[in-house]
Amino acid sequence: MGAAGATGNALVHRLTTAGIHCRALSRDPDRLRANMNAVNTVDVRYADATDPASLRAAFEGASQLFLTMTNSPAQIELETRVIAIAAESGIAHIVKLSAPTAREDSPVAIARWHHAIEETLRNSGLEHTILRPYAFMQKLLLLTPQIAERGVIVGTMGAAACNYIDCRDIADVAAAALTRSEIAGGTYTLTGSATYSYPRLAALLSRLLDTHVRYVDLPPAEFRAQLIERSGFPGWLADHITEIQQLAVAYPEHPNDTVAHILGRAPRSLESFLAEHVNTFRPNVSRILQ
Repeated sequence: MGAAGATGNALVHRLTTAGIHCRALSRDPDRLRANMNAVNTVDVRYADATDPASLRAAFEGASQLFLTMTNSPAQIELETRVIAIAAESGIAHIVKLSAPTAREDSPVAIARWHHAIEETLRNSGLEHTILRPYAFMQKLLLLTPQIAERGVIVGTMGAAACNYIDCRDIADVAAAALTRSEIAGGTYTLTGSATYSYPRLAALLSRLLDTHVRYVDLPPAEFRAQLIERSGFPGWLADHITEIQQLAVAYPEHPNDTVAHILGRAPRSLESFLAEHVNTFRPNVSRILQ
């Protein structure tokens, strides 16, 4: 589930490239098929977590499930339903995408939701693997408008450093959990190989774009208000982004070697990711896309 997302889509490609049959689930299967980049061997089916019958049909005959869903206030309800129906349908192993601070007392609300879902998995009797990745590099592409139009990155992290990881590395770890018995059943916190502050990110982009990109640091309340008023984010999502940035301030983040240990190679670097997507951040490209 979640095959249309960055991690799910990368996992589908990783498995099919390895010759492993998988089923890609989506609420909009026609759109997913159109976006599968010529991977015609994938079994794409309709599934909606609000529709139990669709889940039963989609899970029929499957042995393992990769579970990732868009964060939302209904997340506990929806993922709990998915887990229950997966168990009823004979699925024996679930690989769940979770959050790095998933615990009952986490200062991040969405991490508390993930903790509750992890508890459901632990009590389900199913074999389960938990992946707890830090910030997705792909999410940095959401900064494109402010960088391309105003040459700024706006946040509320001060000089605190943040772990970033490429979704393709998360997908590779998920593939390992689905295909290697020695990896299945663990709980893994996933990071890249280095941490980056927003000032450092601005400096990297300045060099790549050959222009000045600066970081504007705001107080948490003002940053949250801008997310709602300027970007149109719902309150719960503005809260989440503010909470995770403030978490990096309160609890300094450090990289680990989990990805390298599982995959036998270093994770993709932020520098290489930015270079790969450099034209996305250029002002002229931004105007064309608009």
